[in-house]
Amino acid sequence: MTLKKTLSGLALAATMAVGVTAPATAQEDITIAAVVFQQDQFFRTIQLGMNAAADAAGIELLEGNSKSEPQQEISLIDTYIARGVDAIVISPVSSVASIPALKRARDRGIHIVTYNSNVDDASIPVSYLNSAQRDLGNSTGMLAADFIANELGGKANVATLGFKALLPEISADRVDGFIEKAEVGNTLNIVSQQDAWLAEKAIQVAGDIITANPELNVIYAANEGGTVGAVQAVRNAGKAGEIFVFGVDGTEQLVGFLLDGDNVLQAVTAQQPYVMGQMAVEAAISAIRKEAVEAAVIVPVLGLSRTDRPAVEEFQEYLRSLK
Repeated sequence: MTLKKTLSGLALAATMAVGVTAPATAQEDITIAAVVFQQDQFFRTIQLGMNAAADAAGIELLEGNSKSEPQQEISLIDTYIARGVDAIVISPVSSVASIPALKRARDRGIHIVTYNSNVDDASIPVSYLNSAQRDLGNSTGMLAADFIANELGGKANVATLGFKALLPEISADRVDGFIEKAEVGNTLNIVSQQDAWLAEKAIQVAGDIITANPELNVIYAANEGGTVGAVQAVRNAGKAGEIFVFGVDGTEQLVGFLLDGDNVLQAVTAQQPYVMGQMAVEAAISAIRKEAVEAAVIVPVLGLSRTDRPAVEEFQEYLRSLK
């Protein structure tokens, strides 16, 4: 499938997500709380999609950031319960620790929609929207497999940056999925596997890995912050052209890295956060209106490589069109 067809399909999905309701002429008496757990480009793009859906439906959207802190998340949820919101759209901090507060909200008649991450209680969310996590790792892994075979003679010394301490199952799917595909036809020596999902921390962790492993030539990061940090760490170490980074997420910054001439970032797999945000809010609106809601929705992913510059540039224009 060509990128143009893929992006057209994504645009259609976004239109369908908010298109079930005609643009509102007056504010509808619905209030939805939308919660992210960190403020990076991925979640900011999700918020853009959420706002687009809320604006199209003419409903009130309250926005909160739990900052990856369980207590902050609990405080936000309790505030929204007291406020009497109709729905909470949330990426939970923990699959287990987030359950009690969300159950309190559900028991008060508040509809819960989860996205990006979920809780281990299927009775809580009316819908869960996410990318197929292993697909994110597999997609980047296949692009890495070609690179390793063609540029590194079929052998690579690999370090990975995940977020096991934050979301262990999702992190494992992305990291294991990458390794599974990257090693097809190649020999991988995994020299280090660590956690670092925020860019500032990833710069430090990746830098330490580089120092401790002079033979390192591939870093895989399982999210946006880790990918940004890994790229910067390679640049700081003066290892451009020696260590090659592969990652996850398709933000403007990462797309810019793919277009840079330093040859550090080789490939990423883009989620579709704008579409995810739109569809999550639309699912909440449908639940409030007692309309049919899909219990699980998989938002498609898209692999991007610096070897296909026109495709990367087209995706860049797509991102800019969302603002």
